[in-house]
Order: sequence, then structure tokens, then C-alpha cells
Amino acid sequence: MLEEPAPQELVMTLLGAYVSPREGSAVWSGGLVDLLVGQGFSEGAARIALTRLVNRDLLARVKDGRLVHYTLTSRTVSLLADGDRRIFSLGRHDRPAGEWTVLWHTIPETHRSARERLVRRLRFLGFGSVQDGTWLAPHDREHEVAALLAELDVTAFAGMMLGRPAESLDVRAFAGRAWDLDALAARYEAFVAEFGRHSSATTDETAFRVRTRMVHLFRQFPSLDPELPPALVPPPPHRSRAVALFDDLYATLAEPAQRHFDEVTRP
Repeated sequence: MLEEPAPQELVMTLLGAYVSPREGSAVWSGGLVDLLVGQGFSEGAARIALTRLVNRDLLARVKDGRLVHYTLTSRTVSLLADGDRRIFSLGRHDRPAGEWTVLWHTIPETHRSARERLVRRLRFLGFGSVQDGTWLAPHDREHEVAALLAELDVTAFAGMMLGRPAESLDVRAFAGRAWDLDALAARYEAFVAEFGRHSSATTDETAFRVRTRMVHLFRQFPSLDPELPPALVPPPPHRSRAVALFDDLYATLAEPAQRHFDEVTRP
């Protein structure tokens, strides 16, 4: 039920979880490759992933003699900060049944890259797709969306409204067309089943492997869980346990996992 990470996504998880400070820090390329190989990827796939992240302006390559290091771009620093806010707030507070956000867009093919980035960011903000070009979020996301449209230079192709769902309709049935709530519940259950077994780690490498996989899988939940107001739709039954497990293991395994990351990425 839980998806295996793609190499580019896993690099972003590593950078977010183990690189501090994020601005100005350089990570040895060979160490990143070794870490990805340790997660089951080939060396070739690891190097291709790093190159593609450079091409996407998510990493910058820096040479130091014969060694190559990677630094985080300003775009990556911003994305990781946004990710932290979503990851460490998810499921911690009940959200009131306030205004919802509806966004529609007709972004032309000439702006395809911007459209694809918009879709990824909308999902991360908790939006679900009602139909092609029409998105719904169960919270007021006006400021975040307006800033995103301006950043991508597609404001002219979009419209946005705020409002409340009609009480005369079954909100859960309607929400089920925008978000796969049954699959979300199953993912939380699978997360609890996998990481409920891990209360400690015998080695630094084991701590790193468990914590990295856990962080990567938990990072997916903000793009899947709209955090629907509990007064309208009950929360996924295993979400609270998943959040508690994440908070506990994230802290418990932090020191040994960081030691392993630092040891491998030291040239």
C-alpha cells in the first residue's frame, strides 16, 4: 500500500531531514550516491537523479578540486520550509469548518511546465481535483494560491472563489470525488503497521534507514490528506496514531541517523 520512493524524491527527503543549515551547506556528491545505493538504487540511477535535480534548479553543483558537492538552491530551501510547515502541522489540530477554496484554470500548452508545477503544489496544499482544471481545498488558501499563481506567471489563466459547502448535500460523498479517502485511510493504517514495530535501532545505519523511509512516506500525506473539517467528515481512523509514531521516531532516531548521514557524506 505504501509506495517505494523514486530517487529524486528520496534526495529531497535526505536534504530536508539531514542538511542543516540548509542555506550554504554543501554535501559531497559521492556520499549522496552511496546513500541512494544503500536505499536500493543503482549508482547510475543515483547520479541521473542528482543531475536531473540540478536541471530542475533544485540543486547547484559546486567543484572543490577533484570533488563535486551539491548545495541547495533558494527554490529548494523554500520548498523544504513549506514542507516542514505542512509535515509538522498535519493532523495536530482540528480545523474548523470555515471557507473552502475553489480554483479553476485554463493554462495553455505553451505554459505546460508551469501547469505541472501548479498541480504538484496544489496537491501539497491539500487541493483535490474535481474535474480537469478545477480544484477544491477545504480551507481558505487564497493567499498561498495567489502567490503561487504569481510565481508561475499564470495568474491571467486562473480564477478563484471562497465559499462554504451546502449543508443540504452529503459533504463526504462530494469530497470522495476530489480525494480518495478510502485509499488515504489504508495508507495511514499501513504506515502504523510498518513503523509501530520500530521503537529503537541497533545501529546508526539501521536508524538512518528506518528514519529516512519513515520521513519520506510521511512527506506524502500532505499531498493526499486534505484535513477535512471533522465536524463535516470524520478524520482517517489511523491518522492520530501515525502522527504520534512519526513524532516519536523522528526524535528518537535523529541522533544515530544523523551520525550515519554525516559519516557517509564526509569525503
